[in-house]
Amino acid sequence: MGKKQSKRYREALEKVPAGTVAIREGVDIVKGFGANKFDATVELVMHLGIDPKQADQGIRGSISLPHGIGATRKVVAFCEEGDVDAAKQAGAIEAGGDELIKKIQDGWMDFDIAVSTPSMMKKVSRLGRLLGPQGKMPSPKAGTVTDNVVQAVGDYSAGKVEYRNDEGGNVHIPVGKVSFEPDKLTENIEAFVTHVKRIRPPTVKGAYIKKISLSATMSPSVGLEVA
Repeated sequence: MGKKQSKRYREALEKVPAGTVAIREGVDIVKGFGANKFDATVELVMHLGIDPKQADQGIRGSISLPHGIGATRKVVAFCEEGDVDAAKQAGAIEAGGDELIKKIQDGWMDFDIAVSTPSMMKKVSRLGRLLGPQGKMPSPKAGTVTDNVVQAVGDYSAGKVEYRNDEGGNVHIPVGKVSFEPDKLTENIEAFVTHVKRIRPPTVKGAYIKKISLSATMSPSVGLEVA
């Protein structure tokens, strides 16, 4: 199986242009790499001219892309008893307080996103060592700590995505599936690039967006023009 994948990858690599291309052309190239046995996720990576060690230059938040990402997320909600039923109706696979915290402490981690009300965060903070390394710890900056936890559950279940820079100053985000229409992928990418430009930290000096690349699961990446 490895040889077959390697051959597909080499064939795809031959289609990658030497320089950067416009967003729509990049979408067409990635969509033209050839079919996998599954509907591959298309991922955007932006290399930013930030200093990740400086707290005031960190890039973190959440966004609902115009056409979603083609996937639902497993969401849990840390909330008061009165919000449990509403959170579950909105799409949470688990909701509650002490019992949910205990379940996670005992090793259950089968979820993608955790949201919490501000009042629950004192208890949820006990899970920092478990959820932090996996990027699942609720955070006000990411929009996952909110008074309207039911709305947050609905948004994240429907595909709202979190993003944050890594130690190298890169931001990774899924922007859809290979099966998406080219125009929808293009609009999702444009929406996120515009969003990142808008939240440029004021302390960043020099070039802010240094490089943008687009790829699908198990495919080479295509460099996109930095406008």
